[in-house]
Parts: sequence; structure tokens; C-alpha cells
Amino acid sequence: MIPIKNAREIEKMRQACRSASDILEQLSNMIRPGMSTKDVDTAAAEMMAQAGVKSAVFGYRMGHRVYPGNICISLNDEVIHGIAGQRIIQYGDLVKLDITIIRDGWFGDTAATIPVGLVDDRADRLLRVTQKALERGIGVAREGRRLGDIGAEIEDEARRNGFNVVREFVGHGVGRKMHEEPQVPNYGKRGSGVRLRAGMTLAIEPMINMGAANVRLLDDGWTACTADGLPSAHFEHTVLITNAEPEILTWRGKTQLK
Repeated sequence: MIPIKNAREIEKMRQACRSASDILEQLSNMIRPGMSTKDVDTAAAEMMAQAGVKSAVFGYRMGHRVYPGNICISLNDEVIHGIAGQRIIQYGDLVKLDITIIRDGWFGDTAATIPVGLVDDRADRLLRVTQKALERGIGVAREGRRLGDIGAEIEDEARRNGFNVVREFVGHGVGRKMHEEPQVPNYGKRGSGVRLRAGMTLAIEPMINMGAANVRLLDDGWTACTADGLPSAHFEHTVLITNAEPEILTWRGKTQLK
């Protein structure tokens, strides 16, 4: 079943999502060439402690695998679930920051791709298209619409610009758990899927590749990379379905949609 949140629960979600977006904003502003991805992860842990929240991904289990980072940080051709380490961030990199926190038993989930300095024109276009795809997906996340409408908008924006959406990983419901029903694919058929209802909270997160849609998993068992080695971009907001306009619970400053 898809959880429908009441007014009290929605306010809890607002608070958790605000914490997640604040931490993402702080991290986005501190990214510099010469930092290691471990430096960023350590800073994230300190910010979470100061905010009185916990990382939702640290210690997360999938079978025998345990995720070792406080955030997911992925560079360039790494699509999602990258692990912090000694890799040095370079000028021109695309740094994907995926922040999921727990506050008072509720989860806030958001992500953005940060360009380090100037990036080439095609990478810049990839970022803009992915942000626009997220904006279009959110725009149809309204009571009475269908889940497939969201994915169709996202995929249409990617494909008409010559890019491809990742199919192996999708968005999801979020609330008392990091992953709730329903799954929210970044592709789909308009008018298909479950009907959206007020009180649903969805993590909408297009992952769009510059090249082919295919991905491969690294030996660490977590990091997904593009199969062709070309860059990927990832943006995510947690969105509340309402009786009117969708409410972006993780709305933020410089990394917000334009």
C-alpha cells in the first residue's frame, strides 16, 4: 500500500526534508578542487550531528553488503551510490551529492549534481536538461494524475535533447522508511500506473546519461557507472502531492530548479 500522510505527518516530513536540503546546500557550497570525496563525507557527518539528524545510508544493508558512507557521492561517469574515499575532486568534475537523513523517525531525501568550476558545453547542457526533466516531472505530480505521467515527462525531456534516462534505478515513495511504495520510474506511459493522491510523498529523481542508458556495477557492489564511461547527472526532490500545486519539500537556494 502507498502511505498517505496526515497533516501532522506532513509537517514531520517538511522538517526532515528541510534538514536534508540545508545539508545539501552547505555541501554544495564547499565543493572545491583538491578535496577528497572523504573530506566531503566527513563534513556531511559533522553537519548532520550539528543538525541533530542521522544519516539514512550509513550502515544500510543490502544482502551481505553494508554501505560505509554518510552520503552517496558520485563523480562524472558514476551515476549513483558512489562511496567516499581518497579520490580527489578535480576542476571540471561533476559531483553528485545524494543526501538522505532521518529526523524524528522521518526521512528527507534530495540530490544535486554540482559542477566544479567550468564544465564543457555538453556537460553543462546535461545538467540543465536533467534539472528541467525534474521540473517537468514535478509539474505533473498532482492529485488525479497517474504515476506514468511523471516518468513520461522526464524521459521526453531527456530524449528530445539526445540524452537517455537510467532504467535500473528509480525514484520512490519516502516517509517513515527511505524506500516506500510506489516506485517512481524516470520513464513511462502517460495515463498509466497508479493514480496520485493528496498526502503521497514521492522522491522524484531523474538520472540521465550523456550517452547510452546502460550502467554497470563496480566491484564495491554499490557504485553504478555508465557502461560507456560518459558522464551522468542526478537531481532529486521529495515532493508532496496536494489538492493543488505539488509542494517541493526539499526546495533550496542555489541548487533549486530554475
